[in-house]
Amino acid sequence: MAEATVELNDLSLAGDDRVVPFQVEGLDVRGRAVQLGPLLNTILARHDYPAPVARLLAESLVLTALLGTSLKFSGKFTVQTKGDGPVDLLVADFSTPDALRAYARYDEDALAAAVEAGKTQPQELLGEGILAFTIDQGMGMQPYQGIVPLDGSTLEEIAGVYFRQSEQIPTKVRLGVAELIDRDEDGNPRHNWRAGGIVAQFLPQAPERMRQPDLHGGDGDEREETHAGDDAWSEARMLVETVDTDELTDPQVGIERLLYRLFHERGVRIYDPQTVFDRCSCSRDKIKGVLSGFTAEEIAASEENGQIAVSCEFCSTTYHYDVAEFAAA
Repeated sequence: MAEATVELNDLSLAGDDRVVPFQVEGLDVRGRAVQLGPLLNTILARHDYPAPVARLLAESLVLTALLGTSLKFSGKFTVQTKGDGPVDLLVADFSTPDALRAYARYDEDALAAAVEAGKTQPQELLGEGILAFTIDQGMGMQPYQGIVPLDGSTLEEIAGVYFRQSEQIPTKVRLGVAELIDRDEDGNPRHNWRAGGIVAQFLPQAPERMRQPDLHGGDGDEREETHAGDDAWSEARMLVETVDTDELTDPQVGIERLLYRLFHERGVRIYDPQTVFDRCSCSRDKIKGVLSGFTAEEIAASEENGQIAVSCEFCSTTYHYDVAEFAAA
């Protein structure tokens, strides 16, 4: 993989929808950063999500892109929330080598009530429940799933808890979403979504350096700090915490320039970006395979005017089948 040490006057910006891996050797930190633009607009516009739902799903997409592109094998990485709030389900997945998709489910009445009451923070919309990270390596392999509670924190905070508890890797995640409104060449209002994120992980050669102060146990109980944090990781974490939403989403900043601003004093090395695409894994044959497992009674219940219509929740593609195709089922 090609690599380059970032110099301020010699930057070739990756642009939108491309995940940029990086390494800060002086801080023993590795990570990935991304800005999503056209891909994000396409996915969100497909379902015409209300703004609060769109923001949540955008964060999920950024998180999925950052973590999914780190897979070193063929498979699928999924981020999913299930909660008792107005937005009871978020699903975003990345299928190697480059396919992203996402879907949100929400209760219109509950969402309207939450908006009217001003309760539109992520934790208020998601409610109590779980956030699950699932890695599926395909046929013959047991999927791995890590689960952390939705405990009133933001998605980026919950992701940090997951890595600290499940992977035992000190990790800092920043996510940002912006809703932009400008005008087209005819002067008509034009609406766009942008999102960005960065994940930084502390991976020193000496594993014992990775043990960091943890004030929260896996059961939610408070723990007293028993040892000081590593200075390198403390510095890296504080630098990432300085990133604001404008920097993560501004197309004029660019991920490489942001990484330079954060880490140039320590020396940041960037690697070839990985492009991600809006691609759904559904197909006519896959859905037909599912329907073929239905009983005759289930087929009859799904039939209308001699046909069965199935719409993909992710990409909204509708597939039509003649009931006669399943006569032998």
